[in-house]
Amino acid sequence: MAMTIYGDSRSGNCLKVKWTADQLGIPYSWIETDVMSGETRSAPFLALNPAGQVPTVVFDDGRALAQSNAIILHLAEGSRLVPADAFARAKMLEWLFWEQYSHEPYVAVVRFQVKFLGRNRSELEPRLIERGEAALARLELQAGETPFLVGESLTLADIGLVAYTRWAEEGEFTLAPYPAVRNWIARVEEALGL
Repeated sequence: MAMTIYGDSRSGNCLKVKWTADQLGIPYSWIETDVMSGETRSAPFLALNPAGQVPTVVFDDGRALAQSNAIILHLAEGSRLVPADAFARAKMLEWLFWEQYSHEPYVAVVRFQVKFLGRNRSELEPRLIERGEAALARLELQAGETPFLVGESLTLADIGLVAYTRWAEEGEFTLAPYPAVRNWIARVEEALGL
């Protein structure tokens, strides 16, 4: 399976696709696609992905796939990154759904606002900060229970959640109160070779 990944290397959502491909030895070409410059709103890009978002993957047969978690699930189907046990697989999916609903919209959005738009955290909606802290606290509970989010080995849940968690401090979230999260990040980074 050869593919082209259109991604912005400042985006955790894009990097999780890259990391998954790297883990599985899937060949790809990376096309750096700057979301800040409007590249994803160009007519050629919109022809690939009408939503105008990265990551977008185009396979060698011309089919395109978007949404980071859909892409990584497709790439990893049948691999060691997806648990064979049905319940463990469901737990992995639970974490991936949670990431897109309860983590990324807060931790990643605050990071983007602070780091890339230069906004002061005090200007942001307090709910963003509160929910970002709640997401980190939730991760702390699980990271204190098992080495990886779904037990003893790396899964897509870890790849999906480490992407923005490792950059939380760029959004001025402090990871000091979350020692288990810091240890989990280090384990996942080591497993990914980062």
